[in-house]
Amino acid sequence: MPFDPIESYANSRHEFGEHGGVNMSIEASTTFTVMEAELMPEIFQGRLGPGDQKTGGGGCYLYSRHFNPTVYTLGRAIAAIEGTEAGYCTASGMAAIATTLMQICHPGDEIVSAAAVYGGTFALLKEYLPAKCTINTRFVDITDLDAVKAAVNERTKVIYCETLSNPTLAIADIPALAEIAHEAGAMLVVDNTFSPLIVSPAQHGADVVVHSITKFLGGASDIIAGAVCASNDFISSLMDLHMGSVMLLGPTMDPQTAFQLSLRLPHLGLRMAEHSRRAQFMAERLAEHGVKVDYPGLPGFGHRATFDRIRNDGFGAGGLLTLDVGSSETASELMTLLQNEYRFGYMAVSLGYFDTLMSCSASSTSSELDDDDLRRAGIAPGLVRMSIGYTGSVEQRWEQLESALRDVGVIT
Repeated sequence: MPFDPIESYANSRHEFGEHGGVNMSIEASTTFTVMEAELMPEIFQGRLGPGDQKTGGGGCYLYSRHFNPTVYTLGRAIAAIEGTEAGYCTASGMAAIATTLMQICHPGDEIVSAAAVYGGTFALLKEYLPAKCTINTRFVDITDLDAVKAAVNERTKVIYCETLSNPTLAIADIPALAEIAHEAGAMLVVDNTFSPLIVSPAQHGADVVVHSITKFLGGASDIIAGAVCASNDFISSLMDLHMGSVMLLGPTMDPQTAFQLSLRLPHLGLRMAEHSRRAQFMAERLAEHGVKVDYPGLPGFGHRATFDRIRNDGFGAGGLLTLDVGSSETASELMTLLQNEYRFGYMAVSLGYFDTLMSCSASSTSSELDDDDLRRAGIAPGLVRMSIGYTGSVEQRWEQLESALRDVGVIT
């Protein structure tokens, strides 16, 4: 049977806290009691961790920067959604990305990355890691598999991509990229922030799946958080007391935050389906008007065949669409009208919120890219990224968008 992320998550919830509550307990302790003195050296030497049978399973905690039971449980829930052996959560999506790459790579190693990625990730790869760690990145069109193969060499340790690229929505052929990575002895790391439940990268060969929980998983734009989902061995390596990037760099998630986020996951499927339904509606109407719109659910979408091959049924094509209105000036005029006159949504970065968020990517979330980088990534000056929310009626929201597009002369 195909992997079912909802059932996998539901099965993971059939565990009960020490008080029998239907929700997990919050473990607010920074440090934990060891019942037998001889166990302490084994914990510090990495021979015992949460869930080890010597301690009765799950009692071997040390310090909340290492493993916290509440954060550990949230990580396991997100791992269940992604279909990986294990997961752990961090204080931000960038923390999840940075610690993953620094765990895999050493000075002199290389990364092959999609040219179109989130601006913060781009800056990390292009500037920070080379300057601080001498880890260099080759940027390629991730949909051009020949270009990916040509960029890989004996120093390549990671192929990095986003399932749907930010902001161009190009679809990564994850099975093919996994094959290229594994043939080279490298790992495939996939950012699945745009498409939780919709695509399960680990089921197609990805070694590590990262998330900005801040976005769709959190759903309310009120919490900054991240997650890493991978094998037990990889998650354990992140927490190693001597060489673990999460343990030693300390991007620790607070257990109160983990508890809050755990209450968002049960309705993630409902939210994703509704984001997708409304985005599909908007994209179809925009296409009918001849607007230059990209959305994975449209028949003419350039990567539709790849998307259909890797997507899960039942969650639609996601909540993100882009429209190119020709110039940054028109984009600014359109968004200002939509926010201030028509109350369609908000000019704000981020995504996955219950209201619509919109931004002109070239001057906001991709502003870390210079003009040449923007051209290589396919990010036009007038590209508006919209994360379609689900407040109000979709018909009313379309009327607002249509009116604003007429006002700025994009449609007649």
